[in-house]
Amino acid sequence: MAQIDKRIPQVGMRFKDSNEAWMFWVEYGGHIGFDVRKRCTNKSKFDGKVTSCRFVCSNEGLRRKCQTEREPKRFRAETRTDCLVRMVITLDRATENYEITEVVLEHNHYLQLPQTRHLLVSQRKISELQAFEIETADDSGIMPKPAHEFACRKVGGPLNLGYTCRDQKNHLRSKRQRELAFGQAGSMLKYFRDKVAENPSFQYALQLDCEENIANIFWVDAKMLLDYAHFGDVTFDTTFGTNKEYRPFGIFLGLNQFRETTIFGAALMFDETRDSFIWLFESFLAAHNGRQPRTIYTDQDIAMGKAIEHVFTQSYHGLCTFHIMQNAVKHLSSVKDEEEDEVEDEEKETHILTDFGACMYGYEDKAEFEEAFDNMRQKVHKQTWLDSIYKVKEKWAECYMRDVFSLGVRSTQLSESFNNALKNHLKSDFHIVRFLMHFERTMEVKRRKELEPEFEARKKLPRIKMFTPMLVQASKVYTPIIFEAFQGEYERSMAACCRVLDGNNKFGVAIGSLHGDLQFEEERIVIGDPLTQTISCSCGMFNRAGVLCGHGLKVLDLLNIKTMPTHYVLKRLTREARNGSIQDRQGRNVVENPKLEAQLRYQDLSHKFHNLAHKAANYLECCVLLENAHDSVAPQIEDKLNATTSAMNEPCKDKENVEPNVQQTNEFLCSAQLKKKEVQSRNLRRKKGWLEKLLKGKRKSTKTTAPTKKGAKATKEGEASSGSGEG
Repeated sequence: MAQIDKRIPQVGMRFKDSNEAWMFWVEYGGHIGFDVRKRCTNKSKFDGKVTSCRFVCSNEGLRRKCQTEREPKRFRAETRTDCLVRMVITLDRATENYEITEVVLEHNHYLQLPQTRHLLVSQRKISELQAFEIETADDSGIMPKPAHEFACRKVGGPLNLGYTCRDQKNHLRSKRQRELAFGQAGSMLKYFRDKVAENPSFQYALQLDCEENIANIFWVDAKMLLDYAHFGDVTFDTTFGTNKEYRPFGIFLGLNQFRETTIFGAALMFDETRDSFIWLFESFLAAHNGRQPRTIYTDQDIAMGKAIEHVFTQSYHGLCTFHIMQNAVKHLSSVKDEEEDEVEDEEKETHILTDFGACMYGYEDKAEFEEAFDNMRQKVHKQTWLDSIYKVKEKWAECYMRDVFSLGVRSTQLSESFNNALKNHLKSDFHIVRFLMHFERTMEVKRRKELEPEFEARKKLPRIKMFTPMLVQASKVYTPIIFEAFQGEYERSMAACCRVLDGNNKFGVAIGSLHGDLQFEEERIVIGDPLTQTISCSCGMFNRAGVLCGHGLKVLDLLNIKTMPTHYVLKRLTREARNGSIQDRQGRNVVENPKLEAQLRYQDLSHKFHNLAHKAANYLECCVLLENAHDSVAPQIEDKLNATTSAMNEPCKDKENVEPNVQQTNEFLCSAQLKKKEVQSRNLRRKKGWLEKLLKGKRKSTKTTAPTKKGAKATKEGEASSGSGEG
């Protein structure tokens, strides 16, 4: 009974401050079953302290009568009953405490049932933890209704949750409005700056056009920096539009040690001109410490090709074979010969496409390729596409790319499922910040899937078909998928025949059929050196894929080299590919998740306290003991947090107060590079970019805070050439 009396207000009760008294009144209203509000608050004119407050029932007073003679179109039910329930507190100057001086507790209306008290406005509040869970569910693509239902089940029902589904929707709506508090450009800059605050290794670059409109955006996070440092030797640049009219979106892709797609960087492009691609590639290299890939594959974009020649001077530029074949089907399938009938035309079309595929993959000798291509060219008339593709044959024909390191992949279509998932998440009606957040969500899903082969590789041992020293060594060093490829070549070496050519170090190796047929592949020339334990095969497989071929393995066995030399084990294909520290361009060690330790501590603590609360909930004495311990520890934790927060905010006291929108705009301009103005015809208007169209109509309201052209000129002459994310 005494415990219930503590919840009922009585004259003479004291509180440390007015807020504590208000929270007491809110809890009392929830306990009894009525809503509450503040009727009035009086403050001292001398020191501004609250001297008295009156807290009342929400049914206090009467609604004002409508002053007009016309009846309202929609009738609103009456909620005021002139209820006199109230609690008045007054400041005691002697003790600086607040004392209850008047209490009225008799209501003149119905009170809520225990089953409906959680619907009272004063009892509905979303805590910081609940807000985090709501926003996390929204970022994960979970709709508000199932997310709310899950939250209710987790706490034992809606009575214990503290908010309704409508409150959840309102919270998400307010969050999206806050995201655009400074407009599209300012909100985007805030997003990037928040990412830098979370992880200093996050980097971004912005480019403005001559009218100070956003032109191009490029960004990389810490995981992208790490992946490129380990696997950036082969890079695929693919660009697609997120909708029909706006937002050309580009990503840099690669393959990790499990041959899974990994991302090295992302960009939103204003246009797809040579200058824009040059800026993009230079920003990409700047973020990755200037390291150029050995090979880069793109589609047949002329502007992109010119930019690659200008920036990636140390890289081999190859064309995506998938796009080339798509263009071949488009151009060659329309070839007709008037002298042949329709059936013969269809056979001819198929024959031409087959010939073109053979020119792309089937010829290892350049002379044979030239002859075959010339024969194919003579079968068609006025085919300009064949002439244009022939001029860049070094970028797609097998005979010209035998020594190009490609990991056995020559198409930018690395992961069609990933591209489809990305397009599904990046909807055209998203504003820029939501676009970035959903891309981040897609990346998180993809990176979780990347951990699955890592888990399987550590859980399962690869199947070794022959227990030889070299295969046992390879099974321990290589990842499972690479080991399977190596073991396949080792099996082929067992079916190989070898003969000595011109001395002891030159061999002719021909691999026979593994099915018992007396058939042999084309003979390859292998040069081996037993002193340096090196080999060189004319097939060039190691140069292309990084794995020794069956011809080379046969010669190593003849030279009595029973284990694989270390210089033939590429680290990027091994289980230890990710070992080693990587530094960003500021010299800091790149850490993928700086909050990992805090997250692990949270998991440990939440698990312990969840189990403790589960055990104590069944016994009242245990609950009281746990609540007392919580009430004792909570103030100590708050004091620690307040001391830490005040120490972190101390240097910010001297910072000049600037209007937020102006400050965001100035910082945005300082972190961006101006795009050169393009020469255009006088009679043609410049085509507006996707973000300009989104911002149209908002410039008039921000005209007074926008930088002047003089300031833009100063920015162009003196500001940084790239807006990195540091600081």
